[in-house]
Amino acid sequence: MSSSSERAREPRVLAFTCTYCAYAAAESAGVSKLQYPPNVYIVRLPCSGMFKGYYVLRALRQGFDAVLWGGCHPPYDCHFVNGNYKAQVRATLLRAYLKQLGFEEERFRLEWIAAGEADKFVEVVKDMVKKASALPKLEFIEPSEVVEECL
Repeated sequence: MSSSSERAREPRVLAFTCTYCAYAAAESAGVSKLQYPPNVYIVRLPCSGMFKGYYVLRALRQGFDAVLWGGCHPPYDCHFVNGNYKAQVRATLLRAYLKQLGFEEERFRLEWIAAGEADKFVEVVKDMVKKASALPKLEFIEPSEVVEECL
């Protein structure tokens, strides 16, 4: 991994958002003309409970510097009844796994954002971009290079 002073570009954040709350907050932020960094990419999911941990690993592997997972507030805001509880359990396991793999804690965040919280969405993504800019750029070694080194 290289130092943060060598970073040649702004960090990219991938935000997975549930349709009914976090995505609606992001839409509301846009409609309200609230400013947030253009290097935040939003993916809409039907529910935060449908998010899979490997999405984070793939995003980091594809060059994103951090991943936001946004969902409805517990306990009763989820349109799919208990999707936010599934999200909370999966996020806890994912954090432990990412730590074990050596990723910085700031690369992943689960946040509860209601549809009416456009300001909170903007605040969260600005904070993530700020923290991601202080992180070293991720560099991955291709599996074929590892095999060649071992031979």
